[in-house]
Amino acid sequence: MAENAFETIPGRSDQKTVNSRLLFLCDHASNRLPEGGLGLDPALLATHIAYDIGAGALTRALAKAYGAPALLGGWSRLLIDLNRGADDPTLVMKLSDGSIIPGNVSGNPDADAAEVARRIAAYHAPYHAAIDAELNRMGKDAAVISMHSFTPAWKGRPRPWQVGVLYDRDTRLSAPLMARLAEAGFTVGDNEPYTGALEGDTLYQHGTLRGLPHVLIEIRQDLIASEAAAQEFASRLKPILDLAISDMHRQE
Repeated sequence: MAENAFETIPGRSDQKTVNSRLLFLCDHASNRLPEGGLGLDPALLATHIAYDIGAGALTRALAKAYGAPALLGGWSRLLIDLNRGADDPTLVMKLSDGSIIPGNVSGNPDADAAEVARRIAAYHAPYHAAIDAELNRMGKDAAVISMHSFTPAWKGRPRPWQVGVLYDRDTRLSAPLMARLAEAGFTVGDNEPYTGALEGDTLYQHGTLRGLPHVLIEIRQDLIASEAAAQEFASRLKPILDLAISDMHRQE
């Protein structure tokens, strides 16, 4: 396994409440690349093509607030996308938002099946194995919350949503969360700006296939771009998430 394939935040052992049964995930927390940086202009590593800006800081803040465990990807999505199934053709991207990923000797355009398999073994498989192990430990009452962020505009068009709530078929947590976010005054995207119905992604593997309640929360990046902004947003989001979780359990 590659060094620091992922970051682990253990939950507090004294937490026995329903809320402590949450597992927070952040697939795109890091913009880290191996030496050589895949031949990219270093300036691109500070942009959304390399990682989900603010999502890692927000995930850490929420995990701390809940005393809940969290797992965060330790490498850039340009190296390998942890939110894709191992057989997904976009697992290793050759083009991202108009930027070619040139790579070095083992870079993306030249990443043959052997190189992709090496990256899966080093980065992708350990991360998902750790999620499986944590959920096995937590048991059938666990709930999975995956944190992402999205750009304020796409192809020159502003995105109106402040928060996107993504889901597939299971709406036990997503429906009350959308309602509570709207009630709190947020402009909420229902499966926007992306769809949560992606077979093989993180929530499919660890939520849908296990039958666990789960949700993917996308925050607009300008709302969480700095450490301070992410901390502040976490303090706003937690009571809303508390209400949504309570709503979900009342419906069970």
